[in-house]
Amino acid sequence: QVQLVESGGGLVQAGGSLRLSCTAIGRTFNTYAMGWFRQAPGREREFVAAISWSGGSTYYADSVKGRFTISGDPAKNTVYLQMNSLKPEDTAVYYCAAGSVVGPRVAGYQYWGQGTQVTVSS
Repeated sequence: QVQLVESGGGLVQAGGSLRLSCTAIGRTFNTYAMGWFRQAPGREREFVAAISWSGGSTYYADSVKGRFTISGDPAKNTVYLQMNSLKPEDTAVYYCAAGSVVGPRVAGYQYWGQGTQVTVSS
């Protein structure tokens, strides 16, 4: 079993920055990718960014390209999401995910964190 521990959410003004962190604990030998998803009230969970531990390839949703950066340390099973130039529409609960297939599909990730709230005020 794998547990994901997230931190770093909060309240920020539009144009500000936040950094999210997530560490995978437990039987992580079969997790080849980690990612971030978000879910706003009344909306479906959507992909934000992902990173592959094999080669370090990164993937982003179009809505965050150029503003968010995903990075990680595979030795520590830790992934980060640096969020700059935040907008009110970025407000959501952000979920860390780990799994066997890197990419934007929820089904590719077997393990999920509890979520951390990010609120961007206008």
